[in-house]
Amino acid sequence: MAIAVNEVAPEFELVSNQFVDGKPGKIKLSDLRGKPVVLAFYPLDFSPVCTTENTCFRNDLDQFSKVGAQVLGISVDSHWTHKAFAESLKLTYPLLADFQPRGAVASAYGVFNAEKGFTKRATVLIDKHGKVAWVKEHDGARSDQELLAELRKLA
Repeated sequence: MAIAVNEVAPEFELVSNQFVDGKPGKIKLSDLRGKPVVLAFYPLDFSPVCTTENTCFRNDLDQFSKVGAQVLGISVDSHWTHKAFAESLKLTYPLLADFQPRGAVASAYGVFNAEKGFTKRATVLIDKHGKVAWVKEHDGARSDQELLAELRKLA
């Protein structure tokens, strides 16, 4: 069961595909307080639906920026796989490696599929105060327009 709306978003710090001074960078959720955050959990880099979704995020990133939101992709892939995936799609937002322990962050948010060993396709919107504002598990590709509409409600 996914995390509930109005709960404080569980803190995490994960390695990113974006390198700083030649080393993989890290992103800590609490460092993003003051702006809404889109946690876009997805199963695996390079899979067909995940590739399509991340391409859509890339194409709509300016709309997410206009509402002040930070998009973070999260899957169980390593930061090296994320780096290759981001480069292949020309992604500029961070992809976070929920790699070791595998799926720990997804589990904290209730969106890890332990039977399959990877993250469910789910979106968690976190408000600027660090509380969960909206949660949805997706059967297919998520709709950026739906996410943007929900983010506008947080303004």
